[in-house]
Amino acid sequence: MAKKYIVLDTETTGLEVKAGHRVIEIGAVLVNDRKKSEDHFHTYLNPSRLIDEEATKVHGINNSDLEDSPSFDEIAEEFIEFIDGSTLVIHNAPFDIGFLNNELQMASSSYPKIEEICEVEDSLLIARDKYPGQRNSLDALAQRFDVTGYDRTFHGALLDANILSDVFMHLTGGQSKFEFMTNGNSINTDKIKHTEVDEQLLKNLKIVNASKTEIDSHEGKLSEIENKYKIDTIWRKF
Repeated sequence: MAKKYIVLDTETTGLEVKAGHRVIEIGAVLVNDRKKSEDHFHTYLNPSRLIDEEATKVHGINNSDLEDSPSFDEIAEEFIEFIDGSTLVIHNAPFDIGFLNNELQMASSSYPKIEEICEVEDSLLIARDKYPGQRNSLDALAQRFDVTGYDRTFHGALLDANILSDVFMHLTGGQSKFEFMTNGNSINTDKIKHTEVDEQLLKNLKIVNASKTEIDSHEGKLSEIENKYKIDTIWRKF
């Protein structure tokens, strides 16, 4: 049975949950069979405290925008029902999980922690493992994978959850093994037997060097890839 993935993001009144900051927006998108579904959870929340000015500069949300929004305890049951049994995908998961667990505890001591309701996958850790030493913020990954079509004037929980859905599918969509195709059927390369190569045959092989035009074309393609995805291609290392 396929995992139920839910890609989630939050916006908050500030950076530190220990300083009393609260969640003000939750956005979560259901991904089925590596495709975003129309099923999602989205709400703004009244935090009953002031939003830091620096936070507003990031997400564009003011306290006046949230006056008529529900409190977390009003939507807690619906939120838990939506994520229950899923694998949550979150970029820099400790931040969002810390805030959400705090909200759950404030709403009711009987509520379980997020980790007891769901599995959690941190897409930031996946990106750091796949692209060590490179910028792996959500914006950087979206640019690397050419994820476009979104207005990024401000961050938003549902907006970022949708972007992360696309990014996550790129991060986890590569082939784990090479396969050859023959007559529509795949052949697992693990089962291919390796044989000794006739050295005399190798000596008689004719080596054809690439022309300057071909080399220039190849270099141009490498530069195009590097500029598009902001990476260094492996071919330049040889």
